Amino acid sequence: MPFSPRRRLRPLLRLLRAMLPSTAAPEAEAAAAEDLRPWEPPFDASAPAPPISYPITDLAALASRSYLSTATNFHLPFNRASVPGTGEPLPPRRRVLVCHDMQGGYRDDARPQGGGNPDAYALWHWHLIDVFVYFSHYLVTLPPPCWINAAHLHGVKVLGTFITEWDQGAEICKEMLATKTTAQMYAERLSELAAELGFDGWLINIEVKLDVQYIENLKEFVNHLTKKIHADVPGSLVIWYDAITVNGELDWQNKLNKYNKPFFDLCDGLFANYTWKKNDPQDSAQVAGNRKSDVYMGIDVFGRNTFGGGQWNTNVALDLIKKVDISTAIFAPGWVYETKQPPDFENAQNRVMVIRYLLKGCESPMIHGTIFHAKVFSFKSGPYNGANCLTVKGSLRQNIIFSQQLFDGALSMEVGTIDIIFSVRVDGNSAVGVSLDLSSRNKESTSILLAEDIATFTRKKLNHKYGSYVKADKVEPHASDNQDWVLHRATIQSSLNYILTGINIVCTLKIAGEIGPESEVGIPEANVDGSSPYHASLGSISIQKTGEDTQFPPAELWKYNIYVEMLRGDSSAKPSRSYLGVASVETFYVSNLEVPSEVTGLKFIIQASGPDGSCQELEDCPRLFLVPVDSEV
Repeated sequence: MPFSPRRRLRPLLRLLRAMLPSTAAPEAEAAAAEDLRPWEPPFDASAPAPPISYPITDLAALASRSYLSTATNFHLPFNRASVPGTGEPLPPRRRVLVCHDMQGGYRDDARPQGGGNPDAYALWHWHLIDVFVYFSHYLVTLPPPCWINAAHLHGVKVLGTFITEWDQGAEICKEMLATKTTAQMYAERLSELAAELGFDGWLINIEVKLDVQYIENLKEFVNHLTKKIHADVPGSLVIWYDAITVNGELDWQNKLNKYNKPFFDLCDGLFANYTWKKNDPQDSAQVAGNRKSDVYMGIDVFGRNTFGGGQWNTNVALDLIKKVDISTAIFAPGWVYETKQPPDFENAQNRVMVIRYLLKGCESPMIHGTIFHAKVFSFKSGPYNGANCLTVKGSLRQNIIFSQQLFDGALSMEVGTIDIIFSVRVDGNSAVGVSLDLSSRNKESTSILLAEDIATFTRKKLNHKYGSYVKADKVEPHASDNQDWVLHRATIQSSLNYILTGINIVCTLKIAGEIGPESEVGIPEANVDGSSPYHASLGSISIQKTGEDTQFPPAELWKYNIYVEMLRGDSSAKPSRSYLGVASVETFYVSNLEVPSEVTGLKFIIQASGPDGSCQELEDCPRLFLVPVDSEV
């Protein structure tokens, strides 16, 4: 529907309650300095404070539903995911589950409104993942909304973790499984949490030894949870971890067999422990039958007794799993971050994800953000509109055009006029563009090069044989703080006869002066091998049908930029405007806002924006005024 944000902003305007500086912030900072968790006693979840994500640590809290009440949990509105899942079942093929176990969980990601560490751990290879599990050793691990939102934007399912371990875990199980009724009740509490917070299910890890008398109720717990969450959350999953057996023994089987299959039969999958041997994937596939894609063979990236040794040898286990055509569960991918693998996190993360690429059977050597020709990339140079950008750099000979595929696929083109909009940033020596690979219904191929400086590309003697060249015109950017980025729009005519099979970044060196198409003269070459350096970045790409009424994205995808203006008694003085932050949910908490004594009021501006960076004009945005009770606006 057309952009009309006011009807969705009532909850957001409730930030009035929390405008004053918080006395909890210094205490939280001190606790973090001592590596204490902010939710540990004497934490009062009902008191206003900078919002945090935190787990549920005991059965009483789970049973009481205290987490799901705003009366007892001030942090609840901040921990609801704002991006919904697809609601679709997993595809019937081998899959990749990534289980995130990072330094005990709830680190930089525990601040729903963002933290102060620009080097915090992140994933940017979501296209390689089917299921993401947020794991910690607390009883109920609830995924922070930043992970849920990122995963859902890419169609990835997110699971929380329910774990019992050690002697305390055994006592918890005895209480939880005392009767069939209690087993069902706790299953319902877990389902409620997933439905309320917006994630897709649970990894169940009962890692204790139990008397066999509790096993039937344990099976009922798994069965009831699976049925209840399937009803509450479309497309949801319950996955069983291979630890306790149907005999009550804590005995990791490292595969699917008769000792854990009764649990597998009641839920959506098995996460097999990671110390399996060579024949265990094949044995598991045979036991699973037509459900072999529901068996996830564990691989510990740290390499703790895992097949193949993990770490940079993770591909050894993946190769074997791929041959069996069974799924995998990759545990602790943050190994590259925690162990500071050289040369830096970004390069190490991309290297380990190339290994995982093997499991998907993908042909392209391109991993999002990095090109594997030693050419490549930057995640820290300022992006166009948040997230990351792709930077290509290296050396080229004058007549060479560098091209690298970013996306491949099979997108049917609609009949009509199509706009391709992309943002670029280049140094003075480089020219950059985007090319589209097209395939016709009769398998004939062609390509279109889109660039502002078409002449530079067409004058290259050794250029790629593009089918056509389309000039991209400069347009005004969405945001005013991206002066070093240039936004371009190119328009093409599309036909149902063609399928878009690839999108590429294209870069070359500019030609100096007025030069004929066949001239060899150009910019002086800087290197002894006859090449010159080039450096260009691509910040965003979008494809839109021309002529359609502009539609603001669905309200669940909005984000809100929050600004404040300080109002002073002198009406002629221009108020100073400050940016406070961004809210991905309909609530924002303001803390430690310093208000000078001469300020007579505050004006908060709430600016809705879409995922592509398009924003409501500030002059049209809703406003919230705060003034003393004896003052007038």
